[in-house]
Amino acid sequence: MKRTFTYQITSADAGHSIERFLKEQGFSGQNIIDLKKMPESILVNNVWEHMNYRLQPLDTLKVCMEETESSQKIIPVHLPLDIVYEDEDLLVVNKPADMPIHPSMGNYENTLANAVAWHYHTQDIPFVFRCVNRLDRNTSGLTIIAKHMVSANILSQMVAERDIHREYLAIVQDKYLPDMGIVYAPIGRKEGSTIERMVDFINGDRAITQYQVLGRENGYALVALQLETGRTHQIRVHMKYMKCPLVGDSLYNPKEASYLSTLPEGETDTRILKRQALHSAKLEFNHPITKEPLCFTQKLPEDMTEFLIQNMSFTYEEYK
Repeated sequence: MKRTFTYQITSADAGHSIERFLKEQGFSGQNIIDLKKMPESILVNNVWEHMNYRLQPLDTLKVCMEETESSQKIIPVHLPLDIVYEDEDLLVVNKPADMPIHPSMGNYENTLANAVAWHYHTQDIPFVFRCVNRLDRNTSGLTIIAKHMVSANILSQMVAERDIHREYLAIVQDKYLPDMGIVYAPIGRKEGSTIERMVDFINGDRAITQYQVLGRENGYALVALQLETGRTHQIRVHMKYMKCPLVGDSLYNPKEASYLSTLPEGETDTRILKRQALHSAKLEFNHPITKEPLCFTQKLPEDMTEFLIQNMSFTYEEYK
């Protein structure tokens, strides 16, 4: 993956070393170490310079980055890949349900990483898979993938500093859930489980979720949720804590999964979802390099839409 960054130096930046200037642009210390290993990666007025060069007004600084290796343990596989947006620095993808983000035991060739690797393999472009906002396997919707080491670092910092606004849509079992609210409930691992999480006010990590009910009927509610933190399974755990677990969530709402397991082979029930009813519907953030505001939305997937129609006589059309 090749990328060239061009900066016109102003009087405000004059006297700063190239290294200091790049750190102010969001380059990490490791990014700078890696750049030093690349031939002629730093050019000032088309002349190679050291990182300690002091910039002058009207200098043109070019940073020429090239990553020549691909993720070694990710096999390129031709899988469906719904690209919502792509430029030199990032990729925004609409991930389907039942697709893990990363390969793991038993899931070596069916992941989003495999699909993205194929996308660049067919273009003969080296690519390291760097997913920014990871979704659970059965959560659908928008996710960001950084295309190189610099955007990966900046986007990761934006996640840590909560500069990426994330909105999800979920269908929950409605047991007197207030129309809107904020859940302040720390989350930690459930003892005896490597996967399951729980609200833990003693040992848990800070977790905050805002929510608003968009519609309710027949014991179900469609809820919009915004994350202020990014704990594992945060929405799923917080909705269970509010006694309104997600429809179809086999881990935190196993009653429906148990019902599905009793159906004869090949038989389905359109009133029941086969995965947690959770969809990453909206992402808002500033571009990691250009700083321009970006906003992406993705409508509810077919299975969640069908569930609303079957169970609530309700459709949701905001995200078209």
